[in-house]
Amino acid sequence: MIELRNIDKYYENKYQRSFVLKDVSLDIDQGEFITIMGPSGAGKSTILNIIGLLDEPSAGNYFFMDEPVHKLRERRKSEIHKHYLGFVFQAYHLIDELTVYENIETPLLYKGIKSKERKSMVAEMLDRFQIVAKKDLFPDQLSGGQQQLVGVARAIVGRPKLLLADEPTGNLHSEQGSEIMQLFKKLNEEGMTIIQVTHSEKNAQYGNRIIRLEDGIVRSDTKAERLEL
Repeated sequence: MIELRNIDKYYENKYQRSFVLKDVSLDIDQGEFITIMGPSGAGKSTILNIIGLLDEPSAGNYFFMDEPVHKLRERRKSEIHKHYLGFVFQAYHLIDELTVYENIETPLLYKGIKSKERKSMVAEMLDRFQIVAKKDLFPDQLSGGQQQLVGVARAIVGRPKLLLADEPTGNLHSEQGSEIMQLFKKLNEEGMTIIQVTHSEKNAQYGNRIIRLEDGIVRSDTKAERLEL
C-alpha cells in the first residue's frame, strides 16, 4: 500500500542543511497497524505528514497504492487525500465556527456523499462516541477530551482506507485513551490500515509493528506483542 524509498526531509540555509528525515525506506501493507515511536524531534510527525500528503519530502520516492506520489499533480494528490485518508491530530484541528455535527459531517461533504447517507453516517458516529447530546455545541464548549473524540469521529466517518493518528490519546484520560485504542484495533480488524505516532509503549502494543526513529533515521522495525482484548 505504501512504499517509501530513500526519503530525506531537510531545511537549508546559506551555510548548512538540517535533516529531519534521512534515507528512510519503509513498506507498509494494506491492513497493517503500524506504530511510529521515538524521542521528540526524531521526525515522527514529519514522516506521518509526508505519508498523509500534508508535506513533501526533499528527496526520495513515495508510492501510494502503486501511484508515484512524488510525480503526481496537486489535483490527484487532493483526490487521494479526500477519498483514502483520515487524520487524527493531537491538536484537534476542529473548525471553531462549526458545531460538533457539522465538524463530523465535513469530510462527507468533500466526498460528495448525499444528504440522507451523510445523516446516517454522522448519527452512527455520534452514537458510537456517546456524544449525541453534544451535537449542536461548538468546539470551545467542549472539554479537551471531548474535542479529541470529535476529531476521531471526523477522521473515521468516511471509512478511510488509511487512518493517520498523531498522538491520538495525548489529551485524553486513561479510560478514554483505552476506548480510542480499542476502537482503532477494531477498525484495523475490519480492514482499515492505521499508522499512529505515540510515546505510549502500551498503545504501541495495539498494533502489529513498531518503527523506532531517532535523529530522522529508522533505528528498528519490529513486531509488536499485540494486545489481546
